[in-house]
Amino acid sequence: MNVLALPTFRLPDNICIPQAQPQILGAVTLTSPGLDVMTDLALVKASTIDPETTLSRAEQVMIHQGIRLLFVVSNFPCVEGLITASDLIGDKPMRLVNQRNIHHDDLCVADVMTELPQLDALDFDNLKSANVGQVIATFQKFGRKHLLVVQNATVTSPARIRGVISLTQLERQLGKTVVTTEIATTFAEIEKALL
Repeated sequence: MNVLALPTFRLPDNICIPQAQPQILGAVTLTSPGLDVMTDLALVKASTIDPETTLSRAEQVMIHQGIRLLFVVSNFPCVEGLITASDLIGDKPMRLVNQRNIHHDDLCVADVMTELPQLDALDFDNLKSANVGQVIATFQKFGRKHLLVVQNATVTSPARIRGVISLTQLERQLGKTVVTTEIATTFAEIEKALL
């Protein structure tokens, strides 16, 4: 078999690399399927960060990628927790600075991240039959800015975080603000609120 090489050409000056565009999600209503507001991590690469990364670097990554949540991963693909923009600018970093008598620059992602056991998640199969109104009710019940969606383990694969629902993205798609109140749901969060 005689295989011919493909033709090539010399690159012109000023050729550019296409920039990835975020998925344009359409408008939704309260009765739209819940999956319409989920970022599907089977289709979109999850943004990750190492737990030893400084908080200022984590903030730069979020700004550069135009996101407000990073999965904390030291041994890919296993997730240890999440860090959000709120974690970076909230009171936790300042409390740690005062408690440890250190500089803000000495703090890393592991110091302020939320570990997986502290997070609530939605079941992917439940979300498939839910609507946006139910997703909003869930945000209001838990007072969070993000919801993780977990797909159950199968014979061939372990349980995995299948998606993320961002309240900000949902509001963008809905075209209006959703009122939520942050609620302490664990003893650690109640203790944090009292300090």
